[in-house]
Amino acid sequence: MAHRPEILLKAQGISVAIFDVDGVLTDGGLYFSARGETLKRFHTLDGHGLKLLQRAGITPVVITGRDSKPLRLRLQALGIEHAHFGVEDKCQAALTTLAQLGLDWAHAAVIGDDWPDLALIRRCAFSAAPPDAHEEVLARVDYVSTRAGGQGAAREFCDLLLVASGRYADLLREADA
Repeated sequence: MAHRPEILLKAQGISVAIFDVDGVLTDGGLYFSARGETLKRFHTLDGHGLKLLQRAGITPVVITGRDSKPLRLRLQALGIEHAHFGVEDKCQAALTTLAQLGLDWAHAAVIGDDWPDLALIRRCAFSAAPPDAHEEVLARVDYVSTRAGGQGAAREFCDLLLVASGRYADLLREADA
């Protein structure tokens, strides 16, 4: 886990991590069954990263412009308590959760991949994107993951936040015990 020192410094003090779904927690593809049901593919690495954040005291928040039963089931299985579905104004959704948690933008990080995430990227203390994000997003974030959306990008973001918080090594020791 080698990150540039300036990236780790910028990611210190994060208490809440905001995640987009399509293009971050999934590969961004939209899959539909023959009956018109939405299907989603999630990577287990990303899911475990979200659980590790919770154990480290960093609150994961999901804010997405879409809604689907598979997404709700996945977040429920991961114990994600703060999620906003079918959202057009992601900043307002984030502000609602930040207020509930008694936090502000200085304690927030975000990982997003497209224009609806730009306002969050501009406001959060730390921002990231997968390498397959839109070029306008890539030009504005603090960190670009090496893994693509739906292929471990969210886990890489989680691990970076865990290293910056000083909790990564302790969590790894617990898992290795």
